Amino acid sequence: MGKEFIWQVRAYYEDTDAGGVIFYANYLRFMERARTEWLRNIGFEHKQLIDKYKLLFAVKNLTIDYINPGYLDNLLTITSKLLDSRGASLSFQQNIKNEDDKLLSQAEVKLVCIHAKTLKVSPMPEELLMELT
Repeated sequence: MGKEFIWQVRAYYEDTDAGGVIFYANYLRFMERARTEWLRNIGFEHKQLIDKYKLLFAVKNLTIDYINPGYLDNLLTITSKLLDSRGASLSFQQNIKNEDDKLLSQAEVKLVCIHAKTLKVSPMPEELLMELT
């Protein structure tokens, strides 16, 4: 649907376990940050969505495969590709590779747009939907 958005981050000591291997839950953090940067890249920020539209995004469903380990000081490339957008949801394919282009993990993530106060499903703003087409 959309083109791939690419974002990079270094794996720091705090991202790893005692053996210098990236802790599995941190892959989700890297993907979350990449989606946030994708959103910023298309002209929307979380704070703007909250302040102006009273909206948040929440993960509804996630499937992740851990393929190869990542290590301390790896330069990680996270790609985010929008697979589908509906009135109140977004689906992404996200991959994380190291500097040798070795695939470390891949995930399919479905987000739902919710009202910031009620936490009920709410449609995305028209401006955002237009940006996605």
